[in-house]
Amino acid sequence: MAIRYWLQAARPRTLPLALSGALLGSLLASLQHRTNAAVTLLCAATAAALQVFGNLANDYGDARSGADSPLRQGPERMVASGRISPAAMRFGLILSALSCILLGTALLAAALPVLCSGWQSWLFWLLAGTASLAAAYCYTAGCKPYGYIGLGDLAVFVFFGLLSVCGSEFLHTGRLNPASLTPAAAMGLWCCMILNLNNMRDINSDLRAGKHTVAARLRLPRAKRYHTALATTAALLWCVWLPACFHGAPLYAFQTALAAASLTHLYFLKKAQSPSELDKLLPQWSAAVLLWVAALWLCR
Repeated sequence: MAIRYWLQAARPRTLPLALSGALLGSLLASLQHRTNAAVTLLCAATAAALQVFGNLANDYGDARSGADSPLRQGPERMVASGRISPAAMRFGLILSALSCILLGTALLAAALPVLCSGWQSWLFWLLAGTASLAAAYCYTAGCKPYGYIGLGDLAVFVFFGLLSVCGSEFLHTGRLNPASLTPAAAMGLWCCMILNLNNMRDINSDLRAGKHTVAARLRLPRAKRYHTALATTAALLWCVWLPACFHGAPLYAFQTALAAASLTHLYFLKKAQSPSELDKLLPQWSAAVLLWVAALWLCR
């Protein structure tokens, strides 16, 4: 029974989001014929572990602040519902952080000796990993959670987009590729869409708890327009990048699929009014993002 509660707290439906950025970075390295299977697997595992840590911290932080009140709709939260005690969650956070550290260290051990031998590279990536853990925790569980003042979207764009994609590629190739910023930014915007769906669902309960996300500040009608802007900008960035890597039928197929997926998602977003309707869109778009990356892998 307790295992089921921990699985719910880990929120498996968000894992495609974490995997997508890491796998996209590995794809960019593969297009340069510089991929490493061990690094690919460890990038994905580390990203998933960080996502789980962030989800546990979010469950703990929102319960402590009162954002996960009975007024909130959506999946049940484990600390707020009493399924998992705050003390148990704190211990779970420690174990989860240790798993992130172990996987991250294994990733660096697999990648850095091949790319470079200097201690400076180790120091840089250890600091980057520490910043990722701190960002995941401080989003809602820190002393002054930045997610409560509307900075969550920026953090998601940086960590799930730019850092995840470009960092994963660097650990394969040993260099930063400026051209990769375009797909990395597109992925970051898609990840912001996931967060915005979550925040649109929780607007009413967040406002009562003093959690002023971007969606809560905008309210639902304008938050939907913001969501449309994210989707449109991301689609344009993908359209800029795709011709550099794909040609002929694959390029047309990806462009068509991109337009169809974006327009379908925005159509259902326009129709969605209740928190439950908005909540259904979250796992659907998260899965669509991962399927997009998988399709890119298959056609590379």
